[in-house]
Amino acid sequence: MLSKIKLQLLGVLCTLFLFTESQAQSSASTYSALGIGEFNYSGLTNNQAMGGLGISYGTLWNPNTVNPALSTKNTIFNFEAALNYKRIAANNGSESSDVDGGGLSYLAFSLPVKANKFTVGLGLNQITSVNYRLLIESPVANADVEAYNFIEGDGGISEAYLTMGMVVAKNLSVGVTGSYLFGSTIRTDQLSLFSEEGEPVGTTTEYYERLTVSDIGIKAGAYYFIPLTEKSKLHMGAIYQHLGDVNGKAFAKLAAFGQASDPDSDGDLISNDEPGSIYIPNRYGFGVSYEKNNKFVIGLEGQYQDFKKFRSLLDDPLRLQEAIKLGLGFQFTPDYLNIDNPLKRGFYRVGLEYQQTPYYLNATTINDLGINFGASLPVNQLSLVNFAVKVGQRGTTENGLIRENYVNVTLGLSLNDNSWFFKRVFE
Repeated sequence: MLSKIKLQLLGVLCTLFLFTESQAQSSASTYSALGIGEFNYSGLTNNQAMGGLGISYGTLWNPNTVNPALSTKNTIFNFEAALNYKRIAANNGSESSDVDGGGLSYLAFSLPVKANKFTVGLGLNQITSVNYRLLIESPVANADVEAYNFIEGDGGISEAYLTMGMVVAKNLSVGVTGSYLFGSTIRTDQLSLFSEEGEPVGTTTEYYERLTVSDIGIKAGAYYFIPLTEKSKLHMGAIYQHLGDVNGKAFAKLAAFGQASDPDSDGDLISNDEPGSIYIPNRYGFGVSYEKNNKFVIGLEGQYQDFKKFRSLLDDPLRLQEAIKLGLGFQFTPDYLNIDNPLKRGFYRVGLEYQQTPYYLNATTINDLGINFGASLPVNQLSLVNFAVKVGQRGTTENGLIRENYVNVTLGLSLNDNSWFFKRVFE
């Protein structure tokens, strides 16, 4: 058995190493061109299928990255990984374009040091994603030429985290997550001029910007449940995340096409890896869920972050607003004890997710509304295949903006094992 445990840990550590060598990159919104990208508020696959529900409810089958206090629910060894794919149909009212992308979404590992008392976990996750491609055509004032701006960006902020959860009193748990934040975002803007006959005019110029972050963050959580009857409970949870001034450095240069990324070439060097910080405002969340034991769960949760306080590394004059997220989720298990029928032992989920995003453009708030669904199906006594699908719409075509209709699919696997706690009889 000891050899089996060593092999499991070796597999987890090797996978974590591979992840650090190649960061995940999921497809993000066109609006990720603003600020530091699109934030991930919705947790792991099982949370995503329930509208992001995870502040007030967790299970022993899946790690919980939303509320560290709920890691105490993991009374068995958990390792979970998932892939993500997103397809977006973007429309500005006159033209449309389809974009897609995906990759490794997250890795999560949870180990109960003392079951039902103290749990530790670690993993890697994306906090923000940047991924956009835009072509903007516009006439040049007082000239018979047309300007073509090709704008693109990739990257985001990832975290390597360590989490601890502890039961401190009857029905009450607290937890804390410490994160090492890292990652870089590269944005370029290539400008070309063309005559009415389609001939190039002058030289194509390029603005190149690389922002790199490296710092730590912290998130705290609390969880409490009230037994209502012998077969039902009321769950309550709260989280607080502090990132604050995230240290980093910025490189920015304007030069001829192909020269902007080289600090030694000709051009206008704006910032040469100068240190600075991004201010990311604190995040608060609260949720409540009702559970009928081993049958169903329904919950409502909210999160808040005041991005009016946001400040970028280069002090861009960007106007953001308060971000609000509401999630309503439902989970149902047909027959928890039916060991002969895995489909009846599965967890089936549906949710509704609304976000007032921090983006505010042309006197217009950019909202996001999605319908979520998914399931976790047993592949043996303890392990699960997880999937979640979100179909939603972000933004509007009014006031010269972009409306995005999207489908986001996450597919993952939970490897669970309780043999860690069996005492050896024979060596």
